[in-house]
Amino acid sequence: MNDVILVVESGATKTDWRAASAVTSPVDVRTAGMNLATMSEDSVRAIVEEAAAAFSQAGVSDNVSEIHYYAAGLIVSGEGGAPPQATALDKVLRTCFPKACIEYASDLLDAARAVCGHRPGIAAILGTGSNSCLYDGERIVKNVRSAGFILGDEGGGASLGRMFMADFLKGLVPEEVSKEFAADFKVDYMTVVGNVYHGTAPSKYLGSFAPWIMERYDRSEYIKDLADNNFRSFIERCLLQYDIKSHPVGVVGGFGYAHRAVLLKVAEPYGIKFSTIVPAPIESLVDYHLGKN
Repeated sequence: MNDVILVVESGATKTDWRAASAVTSPVDVRTAGMNLATMSEDSVRAIVEEAAAAFSQAGVSDNVSEIHYYAAGLIVSGEGGAPPQATALDKVLRTCFPKACIEYASDLLDAARAVCGHRPGIAAILGTGSNSCLYDGERIVKNVRSAGFILGDEGGGASLGRMFMADFLKGLVPEEVSKEFAADFKVDYMTVVGNVYHGTAPSKYLGSFAPWIMERYDRSEYIKDLADNNFRSFIERCLLQYDIKSHPVGVVGGFGYAHRAVLLKVAEPYGIKFSTIVPAPIESLVDYHLGKN
């Protein structure tokens, strides 16, 4: 059997694993997410061993020659090797896939490779959070920092939820929308404050309101303005810091993909050219590592 590459995209809530070769159909596995900064070594080992067992059952684990592991927050030095927060992960990956060379990279490089391939361009992540970069076809050469859901993440689902919730708690949401929201979610001040300031996943909590908000985009002028301003803020505070006249913008992320019509409408006056908008990068990443794009 030909050598197999294994592409791994790890987030806080789920990890997607795809094994593929140039001549075989891909094998997909989904496990729990891995937060390398907070999880115990035993927890990391259990997740990797679960994935390895699934690939072994599919008959591909012994042929894995490359692993490309992407995750948010990975700080990778130019010297190669596992970053400090991935020490436990690296140990178990090398045990389960002893023949594999392993690359560790950030989710931003993940997005850039997926939407740009080997060509220069601007890559943007629009999911629960947001991020962006200028990519020269091999590496990230400029990054306007995301700054997280409190100080940034403009354009993402959590940012929209934060804007709406701030208005809701201050009585600034129109009464018709406010009543409907209160009936659907039964939120109160202390619950919201507790989840945002003391909860384990505040960004995910705020982002969970984004689908409800966007469902009312065509019914409420208030929500239309809120959603447009969310994308507009991302464009003006992030994308316009790159050379958008010379480079197309590729977008990765479920929130941006689901509401791409709104994004395209808001972006049109700025002259931004989009190369692609996709919900998830893993398929394009596999093609990248197989040399197909």
